Amino acid sequence: MADIKVIIPAFNEADSIANVIHEIPSEVSEIIVVNNNSTDNTTRNAEKAGATVLNETQRGYGFACLCGMNYIAKQSKQPDIIVFIDGDYSDYPEELSKIVAPILNDNMDFVVGARVKTLREPGSMTPQQVFGNKLATVLMKLLFGAKFTDLGPFRAIRYKSLIALDMQDTTYGWTVEMQLKAIRQKLAYIEVPVRYKKRIGISKVSGTLKGTIFAGIKILGWIFKYSIK
Repeated sequence: MADIKVIIPAFNEADSIANVIHEIPSEVSEIIVVNNNSTDNTTRNAEKAGATVLNETQRGYGFACLCGMNYIAKQSKQPDIIVFIDGDYSDYPEELSKIVAPILNDNMDFVVGARVKTLREPGSMTPQQVFGNKLATVLMKLLFGAKFTDLGPFRAIRYKSLIALDMQDTTYGWTVEMQLKAIRQKLAYIEVPVRYKKRIGISKVSGTLKGTIFAGIKILGWIFKYSIK
């Protein structure tokens, strides 16, 4: 049986984090919540729900993901697959089995959960999120021949492939960096349609004008950086 670990970056997700943890399938060997300098009870609630909790004081989605990866790298035995999922309960954690299936059964290296319109709860993605995803994935298709339609955060990747990507982004560009590097390194990848619902709480990215603009700049920056390499 494949060893699967989950990394959940979490900033002020006290009201949702236990729901996410409880609905992750039992096939996962460890659930790692990275508390990204929260000011609420995220840590306490995650620990009570049974997760390993790490603390990353440098604020940023990428910082949190890298913290989780560094923790795993120091373990005596590394996993086969890493799954990333947000802590806001907008994804359906029980669909993890569907996310990892192409890796286990079809020899894929990388799987992105695509938040397709027909499976999205109305209002679960803001207009700027929809537009940003569309713009980024169209540019990736035009510039790199990519088949991605979404930058969804619910994703699975072989651990060895993840390490080979040498991830660097510390903030909002993390997801698109992973996808661009997967293309560059010719990983076998696929998208799997997933359901998506309104998150609990306010988004730290699309919920503010500053976050939306900064995320857009970071995402486009990665795309154009790779287009001139």
